[in-house]
Amino acid sequence: MRAMPAVRGRLAPSPTGYAHLGNAWAFLLAWLAARSVGGQVVLRLEDIDPQRSRPEYAAGLIEDLTWLGLDWDFGPNQPGTAAPQDMGPFEQGRRGAYYNAAIAQLEHAGLVYPCFCSRKELRSLAGAPHVDDAGAPYPGTCRHLSPERRNALLAQGRRFCLRLRCPEDVIHFTDEVLGAQAFTLAQCGGDFALRRSDGVVAYQLAVAVDDGLMGISQVVRGRDILASTPRQIALMRLLGYGAPTYAHVPLLLDAEDQRLAKRHQSLSLRELRQAGASPRRIVGFLGELAGCNPGGGPAHPAELAPRFSLANLRRDDIRLEPETTRLFAA
Repeated sequence: MRAMPAVRGRLAPSPTGYAHLGNAWAFLLAWLAARSVGGQVVLRLEDIDPQRSRPEYAAGLIEDLTWLGLDWDFGPNQPGTAAPQDMGPFEQGRRGAYYNAAIAQLEHAGLVYPCFCSRKELRSLAGAPHVDDAGAPYPGTCRHLSPERRNALLAQGRRFCLRLRCPEDVIHFTDEVLGAQAFTLAQCGGDFALRRSDGVVAYQLAVAVDDGLMGISQVVRGRDILASTPRQIALMRLLGYGAPTYAHVPLLLDAEDQRLAKRHQSLSLRELRQAGASPRRIVGFLGELAGCNPGGGPAHPAELAPRFSLANLRRDDIRLEPETTRLFAA
């Protein structure tokens, strides 16, 4: 049997746009957390949504990560690397058989039911204009539908998603940045989708299955994903996987205290690279924010790893000044 490393972390970008400085911050921290303790890194492209994911964005992400100086032990551009069974493919769009098997396992256990509520209906029930990935709180409308009512809705041609019949347990975990955490799944929105009504597997299921099968033991990601963690831990337990450790790191904000997003074109790595920015200056700047590069001088990620510790990260988000990009000139 192949020996597992002490730590196996992952980089899990979604190829729905070009990476920006906030993405680079999260990628660098995830990489440093694994490499600083001699761990492995997996690159996984979370391209599960065919409507938003594009090949050019996937290629751009790999190019940007390489430009920054990050590497990985297993990933989609390393077909010759011998990976443990079930670890690959490394694109979620090619892992449908694993997701279908997980849903079948949950169905067999009586933990899945069809939900005929549309997104419009859910928005109306929630009193909110948008339903994000965490979803609007689900009131359990379809949880107790009789077989007759379900058949009637199917006969009407109503489309349905598949939801998890969530357990009522309190999910406890210790976040390596935020400390002790405790959530019920009701606090995280209640019964959540496993497969959308258009047949696309939901984010929570895909991530839980992939982290389990790929042997991920450490997850480092932005604090905006914190509400997803109890859901993924619950799924991993139901599917028989051990949960990794988690560290939810602060976000980078713009001058108006808004989270960096793909709309911030001037801070995309693609734009910065084309403007002549130095990857060593970007890494050095981010390393200073992470507490492992005093003075913020130019640095390669490998130079920061010996001094990196998750314990040195601040909990509050980090506001960038408008002149930040001037620091990156080669």
